[in-house]
Amino acid sequence: MRQPVLRTLAVVGVLAAVGLGAGVTAAPAQAHPFGDPQTAAISLDAGRADVVRVRWKVGGLDDLTLLGVALGVLPQSRVMLDGAAFFEPADAMAVGPSAKFSAYLLRQIKVRANGHECAGVVEPPKELAKTGVAVAFTCPEPIAKADITVRTLTDLNPAYRTLATGPNGDRTVYSTDKDTYDWSFGSGTAVTQKRAGRSAAIQLSVVVGGVALVAAVGLVVVRRVRARRQEVAA
Repeated sequence: MRQPVLRTLAVVGVLAAVGLGAGVTAAPAQAHPFGDPQTAAISLDAGRADVVRVRWKVGGLDDLTLLGVALGVLPQSRVMLDGAAFFEPADAMAVGPSAKFSAYLLRQIKVRANGHECAGVVEPPKELAKTGVAVAFTCPEPIAKADITVRTLTDLNPAYRTLATGPNGDRTVYSTDKDTYDWSFGSGTAVTQKRAGRSAAIQLSVVVGGVALVAAVGLVVVRRVRARRQEVAA
């Protein structure tokens, strides 16, 4: 009786790999990259043309818990034996003010303009779980374009994605394959960024479609297991 269920589970794994792209390697079991994607909102500071602001927000709140455990801010006991973690409001209160968390963001998010790396400062988050956290990068001179790198959570699992929005309605998807994009802060949109926006739409449709497909097949597995248990019980 176990063979059909095992075959179905194998199909789920194949569909996940196909739907979410090839080249994803194995990673710690406690990472959950196939839930809601993290986001990054990129803009110039309202009062200064030499400051770029990146507001990062986690996707699934359990990812915030897992990150806290990985950084040593939260105890390992927050992760269950099966690798699952359940977010609690106290987790955000512990992670947000942590110097380890700030250092992590400054390692994983970089801004480079006019050939110079811009110095980042993590602003104390007021409601980390709801509104995320802002990082302000001060550059040597006013910015027209900037190369912005986002690698958050990909150290936990390379399958994580970050959906980014910026000025002029530009959008893109950060991944391990493409973790740096050239953003334009002028009145016009750069050609490269237009291409990035189209690429983001395609990648987003693949991610959403893959997650929905895996969820649907997973539901079939659960129903079959329940049905077989009822047959045995009868």
